Amino acid sequence: MSRLYGDQHRALQEAFGTRNMADRIERLACKTEFDEAAKGFIESMDMFFLSTIDHLGRPTVSYKGGDPGFVRIVDSTTLVFPSYDGNGMHLSMGNATQNPQVGLLFISFERPHRLRVQGTASVSRDDPLMADYKEADCIVRVQLSELWQNCPRYVHRYQKVEPSPYVPREVCETPLAEWKRVDLFQDVLRADDVAKAQAAGIVSIAELIAKAKAGA
Repeated sequence: MSRLYGDQHRALQEAFGTRNMADRIERLACKTEFDEAAKGFIESMDMFFLSTIDHLGRPTVSYKGGDPGFVRIVDSTTLVFPSYDGNGMHLSMGNATQNPQVGLLFISFERPHRLRVQGTASVSRDDPLMADYKEADCIVRVQLSELWQNCPRYVHRYQKVEPSPYVPREVCETPLAEWKRVDLFQDVLRADDVAKAQAAGIVSIAELIAKAKAGA
């Protein structure tokens, strides 16, 4: 019995003559535990894409970034990552709280390689690892269902220029998100962010857009 394929997948595999190949790939690549190779690759990543399902059954994909090591493999079937301050919508965390089935895609663009992870997420503001992640809103633990390596042939090769200055780090103060300086948001920001925005200087939405378009 397949862990990955349902009737809809089988129908397409039959139509394109790839069922035997799909079965071979599942048998060779699909794993239910993190081995040392997967652990090393995941923990070396500074970003991944997180897929969740919202209250209307719609898929949502979010980019998650941090310093290398912000995603940890704490045992053979458990992956952990922090949720940092975002735009206040809490889409991914809200989705995972209601529907814990999640997908994670890890990609290296410098040495094309990618790994898919499927699992069941739990979101906690009281996780013991909260103390290990500066400014984390909560900790997500993903109980592994399956992981498998994907062919990287369509992954374009890119080079990392510099890390984001907005990733929380113990060695420095995290700068305020630029959009929180916009005048249109001042009445809905948290009090601590209002003070930081005023200290940094309030800007208009037009100024923010121009700065973003300029790559600044």
